[in-house]
Amino acid sequence: MEIITHSTSETEALGIRLAQIIRDREEPVFVAMYGDLGAGKTVFVRGLASVLSPGSRVKSPTYTIVNEYRKGNRPLFHFDLYRIGDTSELDGFGFEEYVAGGDCIAEWSEHIGDYLPDDAVIVKIEKLGEEERRITVTGCPELEEDA
Repeated sequence: MEIITHSTSETEALGIRLAQIIRDREEPVFVAMYGDLGAGKTVFVRGLASVLSPGSRVKSPTYTIVNEYRKGNRPLFHFDLYRIGDTSELDGFGFEEYVAGGDCIAEWSEHIGDYLPDDAVIVKIEKLGEEERRITVTGCPELEEDA
């Protein structure tokens, strides 16, 4: 599915729509995000977290690598993998345990190589203008049905 958003509120709203689907799944979901700096990845996560962990304050976990939000039915783990230089660093903070323990959303997923779950939902955000974004979501047929 590909959608063009024209504002941060529309980007956040798409995150909300995806979260509503994820919330209803029995098993935890891994969302792999791709996009340049300033593309709107954290805005998208803010929408997602508003459903999966209502009331959590979302900010990019650049310096901590992972933020944990625990106000929903399952924990939500928000990764910023920008500073990961090698996949061996993922073992150092228990990446696989996080993935098994709750819903995950990872910014800069290109840094995780073979650690990317086969059933991951892929979100690519491309900056088209000041506010306009092209967002492509794959691995979530329910979102296409909802469109």
